[in-house]
Amino acid sequence: MTKADLVGKIADKAGLSKASAERSLNAFIESVENTLVTDGKLTLTGFGTFLVDERQARTGRNPRTGEEIQIPASKVVKFRPGKLLKDAVK
Repeated sequence: MTKADLVGKIADKAGLSKASAERSLNAFIESVENTLVTDGKLTLTGFGTFLVDERQARTGRNPRTGEEIQIPASKVVKFRPGKLLKDAVK
């Protein structure tokens, strides 16, 4: 599913125009992003939890040459699904 498909489904379910649905989706995405940047965690009860985790620096290998490379520390976003979402997917 693409973002355009999701906007179409939101518009149909909520009885909105596609433009309004897209603005709503963009506002939601921006809000999630801002919350993760400032707080590092966002919980949507029943749906799941988004959280920011830190990866340690590590040594890796270039698959083409086999040469060892240093991979720097970084932050990644993880998602843990909630019970309602898990049950819906089963």
